[in-house]
Amino acid sequence: MTTGLGGARPTLIWAALVTIFAVAGCAPEPEPAPATPEPAAAPAPAPAAAAAAIRDSADPLEHGRYLVETVAGCGNCHTPRLADGNPDNSKNLAGAFVIEEPVFKAYARNITPDMETGIGSWTEDQIVDAIRNARKPDGTFMGPPMSFGWYKNMSDTDVRAIAKYVMSVPAVRNEVPASTFTIPGGPPANIYGPIVTSVPDVPKTDIVKYGEYLAGPVGHCMDCHTTYVMGQIDMAQLGRGGNVYARPFIYDWAAVSANITSHPEAGLGSWTDAEIKRAITEGISRDGRTLLPFMPHWLYKKMEPSDLDAVVAYLRSLPPLGPAAAPAPE
Repeated sequence: MTTGLGGARPTLIWAALVTIFAVAGCAPEPEPAPATPEPAAAPAPAPAAAAAAIRDSADPLEHGRYLVETVAGCGNCHTPRLADGNPDNSKNLAGAFVIEEPVFKAYARNITPDMETGIGSWTEDQIVDAIRNARKPDGTFMGPPMSFGWYKNMSDTDVRAIAKYVMSVPAVRNEVPASTFTIPGGPPANIYGPIVTSVPDVPKTDIVKYGEYLAGPVGHCMDCHTTYVMGQIDMAQLGRGGNVYARPFIYDWAAVSANITSHPEAGLGSWTDAEIKRAITEGISRDGRTLLPFMPHWLYKKMEPSDLDAVVAYLRSLPPLGPAAAPAPE
């Protein structure tokens, strides 16, 4: 098993850490399903010539707005929901979405520049450090479920643009409870690896590499869509999915992340580019089914065509992996 960028799934990693700290134990794992034979090779990635014109991101504030409101999907967790499940735009990015698991209760914090309940007193450098290193201005560290393990590889250009933008949005007063973890002293400092201070831009000239960057460090798509084994992300199963997310947002159901590899039956290998883009931006599957709203289709629908082209090219480059083992019950 290879562990990598995404770190650990919130429920399982914290259960493991609790055991280490002698607070509680983990339930035994079920027997794994038999391995599924894999096709020998992945299809060739889409050619770069097929990409739309690359979006100009020369204005940092506008670039930050674009990232936050589209591919980065910040509002998916940091904007509270109305009773019908739609985002409450009067509290844009003001937090309070809660994710409760056996070993933690995490609240998406208010990331508007309100001085008392938000991050109005934070500097741009402190916001960047929080996004990439999970480190708060007081030196303590944040835990899951935010995808810090992926954000560590967000470029200086992009992470600073995001920081500038969240500092510019209307301040909303909204007191959010502190997240709680059953680990003495809170999340350890090294849970997401060494501190990162600078990351170069990823060239947009290589459409597959740029799509990998958008689907990883920026959009953290691969965090949900890569299989976790014993609480650790298994990079050998990149894009295979099969993870269970119980009762997201206000909903009383569980979502299972899809296989988005190039496998022709279990994944997206037989889908057209247009079908993949429709699933991302409209939440409609190839067969016309409406997908569960755990993915922020309402944000992705505003993505630039060039960015969608890059993401699709990257997904087509993923090795074809068969169905994931049946998910263990929560």
